[in-house]
Amino acid sequence: MDVLDWTFFVGLALIPLAGLFSAVDSALSAVSVARVEELERDGRMGARRLRRVMEARPQYINLCVLLYTICLVAASVQVVTFFEDLVDHSIWGIILGVAVMSALAFIVAGVGPRNLGRQYAYKISLATALPLQLLGILLRPIVRILIVLGNALTPGKGFRNGPFTGEIELLEIVDLARERGVVAEDESRMIQSVFELDQTIAREIMTPRTEIVWIESDKTIAQVLRLAVRSGHSRIPVIGDSVDDVVGVAYLRDLVAAATGSSDSYASAEHTLVSSVMKPVYFEPDSKRADSLLAEMQRQRNHLAVLIDEYGGVAGLVSIEDVLEEIVGEIVDEHDSTEVAPIEELSDGGYRLSSRLSLAEVSDLFDVEFDEETAEEADTVAGLLAYELGRVPLPGTRVKAAGVIFLAEGGTDRRGRIRVSTVRAYKLEPEPATDEENPHD
Repeated sequence: MDVLDWTFFVGLALIPLAGLFSAVDSALSAVSVARVEELERDGRMGARRLRRVMEARPQYINLCVLLYTICLVAASVQVVTFFEDLVDHSIWGIILGVAVMSALAFIVAGVGPRNLGRQYAYKISLATALPLQLLGILLRPIVRILIVLGNALTPGKGFRNGPFTGEIELLEIVDLARERGVVAEDESRMIQSVFELDQTIAREIMTPRTEIVWIESDKTIAQVLRLAVRSGHSRIPVIGDSVDDVVGVAYLRDLVAAATGSSDSYASAEHTLVSSVMKPVYFEPDSKRADSLLAEMQRQRNHLAVLIDEYGGVAGLVSIEDVLEEIVGEIVDEHDSTEVAPIEELSDGGYRLSSRLSLAEVSDLFDVEFDEETAEEADTVAGLLAYELGRVPLPGTRVKAAGVIFLAEGGTDRRGRIRVSTVRAYKLEPEPATDEENPHD
């Protein structure tokens, strides 16, 4: 066997070696830093070294790419040279060598190792952490020079350290995890809701002004207590001259403490004004994003905020519970038994919608689009009815918009006023196209 034969077999041996570096590259890209730290805490062999590798993951992946390239180029030279010599230095020998090398590189050093690297990412990474560190020390000067040259030729943000760089990619991973059963359906929905929180405006989740339970500042503690018991609310806004003049918030715990602190406390509660125990009110604009509102309420350690519209009037109330419901879904307690469901499917093919349901949710439900002017003027179903009618809607009102029929339902509220609380909605079927009469018939 001559020298050419030996170099040919050396070239063949370099192909699976290139595949090894390809597998390590793929494995390092798939490994989670959090999982590696967990393995280190569990005392897994090689986990500490792997954590150090992960701290400089871009450099080690570049090292794998360099070694993969060296092995593949050297193997290509040897294999092509062998086949060229085999057919007496003919062009067909070069073509044959390139074809064989391409097939071997694709299977042995490409697809196969990369799939194995993703499937056994942690096993491969743990096993190769020490050799990688040694190779990194030996080849560090060369790798650094090549990285500098590469960055000079292709300037940019560099290597992305992780499986995703943006919100969309992260949500795609969550969807994939849900499809594979790694993440439960409700967990996936909550994660999605967290990212959608910055797209939700405070006025979309508030209790509107017309539904606020409030009390005047000249009422007594005993009167507020009775109102709290009837309404089921533990925080009640206190107003001055009008609803737009919110001067404080009465907390049930303070009211109870004032009424039961001593033997004659309850008697004095009949004469003591609520203004003596109310707490300062917290104001926010109704255009504030829900995520910013939640962060601010946590920072202020405040559970209730009064929302102000662009004209300085009270638009509504929002609580931390309202914001959390955007993430975890509806939170129902013993006082919410009569709460109107946002969407209720009816047996006749329609839906009963809460009058406070957003038009965006109606669009998703019926797969329709409201025109731009309507979307700008109305945020909710009740707002849509008022906009289309040009007046305050009453129970029995019928409105057609975007191919959907809306029928208002309701009754009297706690103050005896007639209100629309729910709306039945039915999507209209498209009218069948009629053929023109044939003039020859």
